[in-house]
Amino acid sequence: MRSLLAASARSGGRWRLVRPLRGSAGASGERGVKLITPNRLIGLLLAATIFLADQLLKAFLLGPLRLREVEAIELLPFFDLRFTQNFGVSLGMLTATSMEMRWLLVAFTALIALVVLVWLLRERAMADIAALALVLGGALGNIRDRYLYGFVVDYADFHIGSFRPFLIFNLADAAITIGVVIILARSFFLREKQPEPDRDPNPDDAEQSPAET
Repeated sequence: MRSLLAASARSGGRWRLVRPLRGSAGASGERGVKLITPNRLIGLLLAATIFLADQLLKAFLLGPLRLREVEAIELLPFFDLRFTQNFGVSLGMLTATSMEMRWLLVAFTALIALVVLVWLLRERAMADIAALALVLGGALGNIRDRYLYGFVVDYADFHIGSFRPFLIFNLADAAITIGVVIILARSFFLREKQPEPDRDPNPDDAEQSPAET
């Protein structure tokens, strides 16, 4: 989540909740654009889809598949479904070792989700909106887990023999990771491609009077 704040800072603060439109409206002469545009509506629907898919998949794994009791189900030689309780936020950081820490993490991650939602409602580019929607939907899925169980349910276990290139994760984690990568990539590459302002190579020429004919 810290990566999101870094991407926002690199963007030069271009995300604004209310942008003035050209022209006048009323006594103030300005009005704000609509928060819910077609692109943003698509983003909100995408976030809701990620959230529902994450929760339905977890309900299926813990319910009919009884993954919590069997602990692991081998699907492929390199991929298992393995029930894991994640008491931290990301990569095992900020592990909730007490009830107070649990609710602190719920509040902290909910605040981050709110920031992402506001960010999404400021964006115009569809790619940025989609990336933020992935982050928002995944964050809400993990927040609900922590609220209900005190931990996040992880289950996706990729491995090569006993070697695991990734920590065990879930659909919400994957959505968050993809969204953050897109945001960082666009922030970096779009910043690199911004053209420099035109400069007059001979500024003194503008001050010279035209030659007499």
